Amino acid sequence: MKKNDIVKLKIDSITNEGNGVGRYEGMAVFVPFTAIGDEIDCKIVKLKKTYAYGIIVKILTPSKDRISADCCTYKKCGGCSFRHINYDAELISKQSFVKDSFERIGKLSIDLENILGCEETFHYRNKAQYPVCERDGRLECGFFSKRSHRVVNNESCLLQPEIFNQIADYTVKLLGKNGFKAYDEETGKGQIRHIYIRQGFHTKEIMLCIVVTKRDNILKNISEEISKAFPEIKSIVLNVNPNKTNVILGRRNEVLWGREYITDIMCGIKVRISPHSFYQINTAQAEKLYGIVKDYADLKGNETLLDLYCGIGTIGFSLAKGVKKLIGVEIIHDAVENAKLNAEINGINNAEFICGDVGEIANKLIESGETPDIIIADPARKGCDSVSLDAMLKMSPRKIIMVSCNPSTAARDVKYLCDNGYKAVKGRAVDMFPRTTHVECVVLMVRDK
Repeated sequence: MKKNDIVKLKIDSITNEGNGVGRYEGMAVFVPFTAIGDEIDCKIVKLKKTYAYGIIVKILTPSKDRISADCCTYKKCGGCSFRHINYDAELISKQSFVKDSFERIGKLSIDLENILGCEETFHYRNKAQYPVCERDGRLECGFFSKRSHRVVNNESCLLQPEIFNQIADYTVKLLGKNGFKAYDEETGKGQIRHIYIRQGFHTKEIMLCIVVTKRDNILKNISEEISKAFPEIKSIVLNVNPNKTNVILGRRNEVLWGREYITDIMCGIKVRISPHSFYQINTAQAEKLYGIVKDYADLKGNETLLDLYCGIGTIGFSLAKGVKKLIGVEIIHDAVENAKLNAEINGINNAEFICGDVGEIANKLIESGETPDIIIADPARKGCDSVSLDAMLKMSPRKIIMVSCNPSTAARDVKYLCDNGYKAVKGRAVDMFPRTTHVECVVLMVRDK
């Protein structure tokens, strides 16, 4: 087999990156936008010693799971990977992603419950970040193409609320009309970097955040014009990020119009959300996820609960009434301040929140004699570091519940804990991000007697 060869393949599995897998003369060939059961003519575009990458030339026999894609740009923008297959087939693949991760990486056989699918697969996101670019002298925004910083224009993304696309389009046109230029990563010139929008799922309140390299007084006038056009907007914030970096938000925020936050309701708890706050992107599904955590915790009312990587405190708050004491730990200062305010607003008096590195704070809690009965850990995609995992082991809680948006790092971390005194009892995959390759999982571990 050589590069540019056309070969016939039958797709028999899907990787956790969304690529179909077929075999040609024993060699695995990865082909995007295919479905299990597809028989295709495939062009080899990249050849390695033990595997290859290909693209579809022709679908000879379509899979029973294949459907007509409802988005003309999904292959370009890299946001969705499964718009060409039905949702049931997507859920089966995601269940296998989690199962395979725990068996292959964790060497664990967990009682994995059926995946919890999403009732609404359209317009479910409560947050969008649109990079801004310049084309033919005009400002435009869209999404980065997969594995690149080339902006793909998308005026009607099916994952975002429709109003997000309207606000983003209106804002960049207004900025362009006032002479603003898009930031150029290569030259460092230009001012407008991103249009960042958040919405309260239940309240429908919207925050618009304009990310710039430097502030400009005229932005205050522009923000007033935007607020008149969209009464749903309750907060317009300027975020200043002067650094040459691919990190979207800078450290400094300035309120241009309205409040410095928006509000929402999560599991019956009122929450304030600021630009830097972590808040689950799919609110309706997050409430179901927290229900699984509550079921796994099986609280008796006398426990001390330690919520690591707590963000603005939403998981802990959903359980606060059922515990004696709640301690939340988070490294992002704004999120901790939001969590403290949220506790005050909701009259939750048995909670405290500490800002700092999770591992370091956990070790300080050990030194102070704090012994939690249950630990919930909800880390970022990279998972827990060894300091945090060792601190959990030193605390020796009765239960550890791992919540993760990355089954691979979750399997690694659960294996570490299970190699050092814990037993993985059960777990469940939760689809928080329909039509993408991402899948969440929850795992219950108990101290091994």
